[in-house]
Formats: sequence, structure tokens, C-alpha cells
Amino acid sequence: MVSDITVVGGGLAGTEAAWQAAQRGARVRLYEMRPRKMTPAHTTDRLAELVCSNSLGSDLVDRAPGLLKHELRALDSLIMACADTATVPAGGALRSDRDRFAQAVTERIESHPNIEVVREEVTGIPAGVAVIASGPLTSERLAAEIIKLTGSEHLYFWDAIAPIVTLESIDFSIAFRASRYGVHGDGTVTAPGEHLGEGDYINCPMSRDEYNGFMDALLGAETATLRDFELRSDQFFEGCLPVEVMARRGRDALAYGPMRPVGIKDPRTGKRPYAVVQLRQDNIAGSLYNVVGFQTNLKFPEQDRVLRMIPGLQGAEFVRYGQMHRNTFINSPLLLDATMKFRHKVIDAERTVDPATHSIFFAGQIVGVEGYIGNAATGLLAGLNATRALRSWPLIELPPATMLGALCYYVSHADPKTFQPMKANFGILPPLDHPPRDKRGRAAMYAERAHQALANFQASIDDAKLTAPALQPPMAPPQP
Repeated sequence: MVSDITVVGGGLAGTEAAWQAAQRGARVRLYEMRPRKMTPAHTTDRLAELVCSNSLGSDLVDRAPGLLKHELRALDSLIMACADTATVPAGGALRSDRDRFAQAVTERIESHPNIEVVREEVTGIPAGVAVIASGPLTSERLAAEIIKLTGSEHLYFWDAIAPIVTLESIDFSIAFRASRYGVHGDGTVTAPGEHLGEGDYINCPMSRDEYNGFMDALLGAETATLRDFELRSDQFFEGCLPVEVMARRGRDALAYGPMRPVGIKDPRTGKRPYAVVQLRQDNIAGSLYNVVGFQTNLKFPEQDRVLRMIPGLQGAEFVRYGQMHRNTFINSPLLLDATMKFRHKVIDAERTVDPATHSIFFAGQIVGVEGYIGNAATGLLAGLNATRALRSWPLIELPPATMLGALCYYVSHADPKTFQPMKANFGILPPLDHPPRDKRGRAAMYAERAHQALANFQASIDDAKLTAPALQPPMAPPQP
């Protein structure tokens, strides 16, 4: 079959992208290198194999993952349709039988008249319209080509992720805003007596006794077991060590490291604390803050227990826990639009591809989203927009009030200097105008607003135009 669109990767993002394009009349060639070349994580040759867990997260619409699933169902997602046919009992979560789910996706993709599945490794950037959804274990040869395209400084092969908390869950009767020595990121200096409410960081001060208790808990906490193909302890970069590894170097290692209190005064006492944990703004809206220097490999329940010992974070709501694991992802804020399209304009003359012959989209974990459903969601948008690019139609962005729109906006607009992968959470949505005080009430209001935003968006799209037959000539095949 001649093809109009090439999709690289047969995971959740790639199969979703291929399905969306094929459903709209495009002829798709989907490349999956398994079983000819296996990865260390996969065990079968099935498409959309669930590797780490069979849980797809909460299915409740007033939870962030559940809201994202609701949106995907409304957008006719293949992954959601197959997951719904392979469910196993899991209360309010969506849990699927791994084998039934992967088999359902494989059968629907392979039987689609507009999709050709090719079991080969792709080692070059395909010409024409293409979606790169090669996942966290992208092959070395394809990764080398992505580096040529984006630059080595924009492709990462592992995650060193610090936890993120919501601003509203921080206790400001203890925590306070201040920059070290009162110097802000823009070079201005906080005036004397104006520490409270000023500064680029939120600070959680510790006394000596609080610090020692925290260290005892941290050193005694249980760490997650890394898989063989992931990082070993001797592979961590010195400049980004897990906080528990730093703590083992000496009792005061953190007090002289990421928790050093120099240049900080506690406004309650007017004195410098023994140690301080700093939180840095993580999103444009200022609703999320990451715990600076606290990348960690502790198990999630242990993080929940230990990090709540930090004064001011005893009631913290964690939208992301820290992680240290093998991953491949690009610096999307520098490289992608919220449509998931690659920005040719940011690449220098030696690395550019001709927009006249290439229209490249990225999707899945490689763009910096986390979770099975987040991967599929970006694949859905990439596949939809790849079809529009094929026909020279304007590309679309989903409303930022929707969870999918907010997720794609986040990965394309976060600070590129500190960008790390993100999962669906209410903190990335635009703030509510008049939010209720209770958490569940706010969640319900976020969900209601997202439903309306998605309905308005769908009403504005010409469905007949979206499903028109392919009009472009077939594209050249990718490099073998």
C-alpha cells in the first residue's frame, strides 16, 4: 500500500495516531521494530503492549486522569475503546487485562484498510508527513537521527524528576517567599522588611531537630528497584544525584547542599534557619511548585511519608512524585507547538529539514508526558493534526481548559531550562474564576468547565472536512 503518513512506533501513542489518521481517510504506514528487534522492557510483538502496569489510572471524571479519559472517549480514541473492552474489576480505576487489551489494539490496527503495519526498525527521519512516537526506549540509531534533527542538548535519555506540589496545599503559616539574599531572578533586590510575600522561591525552614528527624526518615526510607535497562546507582550524574544518595554522604550533606540556608531569614524569627527546603514555580499559572534538588528514587508511599515531614508540606498535595528512571524525551518547549508539530524554525542551518518535504509531529512519552493515557492522548492530537497537515489545513490546538489541551500546552510552553515530564493533573489547568474551598468541589468545577470547553471545540470543527478522503500524493518511504 502506498502511504500518506508514516507513524514510527507501535505503542499507545503510535497506534492512536495511526488510527486517528486512518479514520480520516489517510493511508498510514505504521512501523514497529518488534519482534525483529526487541526492547529490554517488552515481551511480546503485540502493539500497545502495557509494560509497567495494567492500571490506566482513575476513571472518575472528577480526577485528572479520569477527566482525560472522558475527553479521549469523546474524541473516539482507539486506546480507550480497547481498554473499555478489556477491563478487570478495579473500583474507580480503569484496569485492563494486558493480553486482551494489546490483542484488541493489534487486531483493530492490522485489520484497518488504511493502515499497513511494517515490522522494521526506522533509522532515519521519514520524509513527508510523519509522527515520531518511538517511546522511552527509542533505538540507538533512530535516537542518533533525532539528535541530528534537534541537537544533542535537546534530547535526554533519563529522568531525574523532583516532586511537584500544588501551591494551595502549602502551609504559609510556616513557609514563606524569599530569594537568597533578597536577589530575584531578574536582578532586583527585595527591600528590607519585605521578605514575606516576595521572592522567587517558597522556603520551608527547618530547625536542627527537624532536620535530624527528617534525615533519619530519609535514610531509612525504601527505594524503588530499577530495572536492568534503567540507571544503576553508579550511572547517576554528579550534578543531579537522588536526594537519598546525597544524604548517605554525611549527616550535613543536604544542609550544605540543596537545603543550605545561606541568604535566607525566617520572617517568624528574623534568623537564618538550620536548613531550608526551597520550592520553585513549575508552571506559568503559578499553581504548581517543584521541590528543588529533591529528585529521588524513593518508593511513592515513602515519598508521601517522608516529604510531609518538611515544615509547611505536612498537608501537601503531590501531583507528581520524584523519579529516577530510563527515559528518552525531547525538550518539547523549545521544539514543539501545542499541536505536537516540530518547529523547524528553531533548528540551525546544519540541522534543519525542509518544511516543503517534511512535516514532523512527535507524540507519546518522547514529548515529555507521563502515563499510558497521556501518551495515547498526545498520539490522538498528533494523528489528527498530521492528517490536517497532509491536506494543508490549519492545525488545531485543544482548549487549555481541557485536560488534553492543558497537557499539550504544558509540554510546549514550560520553562525549557527546567523542563521535566508531566502527567495529567488539575494544576496545569487555567485557574478557576471563583474556586470552591474544598478540593473535590474544585475538581468538579474543573471537570465541568473542561466538558463545556471540549463540547464547544467539537462544535467548531467541521466533521465532514475532518473525514474527507486523502487528497495528497503518496510520500516517499523513510530511510531503511
